[in-house]
Amino acid sequence: MPTYVLIHGAWHGGRCWDRVVPLLEEAGHRVLTPSLTGCGDRAHLLGPHVGLDTHVADVAGLLAEEDLTGVILVGHSYAGLVITGAAGRVPGRVGRLVYLDAMVPEDGECAVDVQPMTQALLDAAAASGEGWRVPPMPELPPPAGLFGVTDPADTAWLRGMLSDMPLRCFQQPVSLGDPAARDIPRTHIHCVAGVPEGIVRRPVPEDRPGGSPAQVWELPTGHDCMITMPDELAGLLLKLA
Repeated sequence: MPTYVLIHGAWHGGRCWDRVVPLLEEAGHRVLTPSLTGCGDRAHLLGPHVGLDTHVADVAGLLAEEDLTGVILVGHSYAGLVITGAAGRVPGRVGRLVYLDAMVPEDGECAVDVQPMTQALLDAAAASGEGWRVPPMPELPPPAGLFGVTDPADTAWLRGMLSDMPLRCFQQPVSLGDPAARDIPRTHIHCVAGVPEGIVRRPVPEDRPGGSPAQVWELPTGHDCMITMPDELAGLLLKLA
């Protein structure tokens, strides 16, 4: 019974998985949903020194401290960068990488390389206030909503957990590290409804190193599918166990 480690995206916290966790646990799995440094219940640690390397260390350190192996490591959005870097540090502990509507970097790429529209957010942050804090993306009219969430009650709950992100998180490059990380099986889950203008998703290569075919699934919902379609998301994740 593999352990699931679910890593939230930028501006979010570990609580965003609250609707998915019970569904995986009911199936007998252990589930960990850490908040990255400076996010969620760890927002008090936010500072200009926090970067992608901090978050990679968070995840790689958690896997080592818990002595986990064969983990299904899920990264949502920005956390696609995080899980890629973490797998590069401790590939022997990861059984599968799941990119949940996520950035999928190549070695040496940062968030702006993967998702160029991010640069506009960074430019605005650098020109105002303290110069290093990137506020959450604004709520848009439906169907885009707040990270794809449009229900008023859900939007209010989500807004309450969001916090700023440091510039360094989007500027630091990913290092794939240990070459063994390239052979970890990958699954891509795309949220295909309410995609905001300017968001570009890279095509998933048809084959992975070693000849294994790409595994790509879709959910007909917005970006924060763990809030809007928790049952359907959990069902897909359980197929990987």
